[in-house]
Amino acid sequence: MRYPSPKPAWQGGGRTPSHTLTSALYYLLLTMRPGQWVKNLFVFAPLLFSRHFLRQASEGRALLGFLLFCLASGLVYLMNDLADLEKDRAHPAKRLRPLASGMLSPTLAWGVVVALLPALFGGSYLLGRTFLAIVGLYAANNVLYSFWLKEKVIIDVMSIALGFILRVMAGGAAIGVPTSSWLLLCTALLALFLGFGKRRHELLLLEADASNHRRVLSHYGTYFLDQMIAVVTASTVLSYALYTMSGDTVARFGTNRLVYTTPFVLYGIFRYLYLIHKRDEGGSPAETVWRDTPLMVNVVLWGAASGLIIYWRP
Repeated sequence: MRYPSPKPAWQGGGRTPSHTLTSALYYLLLTMRPGQWVKNLFVFAPLLFSRHFLRQASEGRALLGFLLFCLASGLVYLMNDLADLEKDRAHPAKRLRPLASGMLSPTLAWGVVVALLPALFGGSYLLGRTFLAIVGLYAANNVLYSFWLKEKVIIDVMSIALGFILRVMAGGAAIGVPTSSWLLLCTALLALFLGFGKRRHELLLLEADASNHRRVLSHYGTYFLDQMIAVVTASTVLSYALYTMSGDTVARFGTNRLVYTTPFVLYGIFRYLYLIHKRDEGGSPAETVWRDTPLMVNVVLWGAASGLIIYWRP
């Protein structure tokens, strides 16, 4: 990763004040990881599967929910980098992050967190108390993860999966529809699959220094992780297939054709496993999906096929 200046932005480095402010905002946005906000698309899952997608009011509320979760996840990344500042400086890749490299002031980062939290919870209240409570749980889960749960083997990945479950629940709360238990189960299993894949990548990348960067990695091993990945892989595919064929799903959508989207799920899982085992990727699931064209095309085709089956009526 390359940066405009080798000197921390808040120290000037011979720049004008406006240039310094622009650099600080750039590094601040970089730390909030907009490329990772693709995970917040899970907020739209209830909108798609409840057949509210073509209702303007529901679309607006779901979009606001998505934007609020982008803000929430951005603040979480800021807090994570602040909490892991010293460890990131010793990491071969994370040392280039704005806070770890000294390009962004920790004081400024904390100030932004404090300033934007009221906007986050105020905006969440506009979507109802249930949505606000879910955002509160999401924030609490991430704070616990940053300072405690990330050091607890297996629970660390389950905490990450909970974040995805809360996104889906928030999407349902935003548009006022109950969230399917099947949808929550599929989301949880997929998130566990991605989380264990991420841990495997970290273990291989850091090798002998893995436990120094993240202590919980000393409790993992590639064989152990491969076993857990195998379990959640099979469970994810099976749960999705059962969801598409369940009586409630067929009755809700008026068709049993959703099962025809299962091959897209199978290919997506298999392709991701290929990237993990043959290309040593998976450290950042969002970036892995964005960079791999076959996987990205598969996601788009799954979305298009699901939408067509759910909404089109001959």
